[in-house]
Amino acid sequence: MPSLQRQVTSISGYNYLLFLPDELSLDEGDVYDGLRLRTQRQHPLLPTILFLHGASERGSNLDDVKRHGIAKIVEQHPDFPFIVISPQCPRGEYWNVERLSVLLDKVIASYPVDPDRLYLTGLSMGGYGTWHLAAAQPERFTAIAPICGGGNPQAAGKFQNLPVWAFHGAKDNVVPLSESEIMVSALKARDGNVKFTVYPEAAHDSWTQTYNNPDLYEWFLQHQRQKAVR
Repeated sequence: MPSLQRQVTSISGYNYLLFLPDELSLDEGDVYDGLRLRTQRQHPLLPTILFLHGASERGSNLDDVKRHGIAKIVEQHPDFPFIVISPQCPRGEYWNVERLSVLLDKVIASYPVDPDRLYLTGLSMGGYGTWHLAAAQPERFTAIAPICGGGNPQAAGKFQNLPVWAFHGAKDNVVPLSESEIMVSALKARDGNVKFTVYPEAAHDSWTQTYNNPDLYEWFLQHQRQKAVR
């Protein structure tokens, strides 16, 4: 079965997988010019998810990103209603805020991404990346869902108004549950908009049941940034 995701290479940012919903499937009038989709048709702006993988998917083979998470989910669900951007972090590195920002700028300029429905999620190393990117650029995202990751609790005030749904396995022996608990507590202390789901029997893999749960995507879509009144 052919992949439902396109592989996009970048010189200045991360290489990434791109999933476009069925309604954006290309016809003969559409061509790619570098990163930019040139078409005579006017596409509606669509909700978009930036998905950050874990440490074991680092490298230079984009197929590895499909092992877990949303990049795996969309391979079986062509009707998935979001644009999905799944970058790959090079081996030996960790998610870099500046490079992720460059990637998002290019994607938003190139595809019909709705900036008022831009969601961020990631697992393990990508959970850490989610916390850190949200703290660095809280104004960019509509809602975030970090899974079995952690962040800097002193930065919680920077995104206390950003809707957060965190997930962790109680028996995680790779990233301690306390990593998520610290961030959630820091947000609650600032009256943050935060939910926290702990799976009592889950170890490190708390992402499979999270990403298989349609409630997560419904929760994303319940949030949309309010446009300023002029």
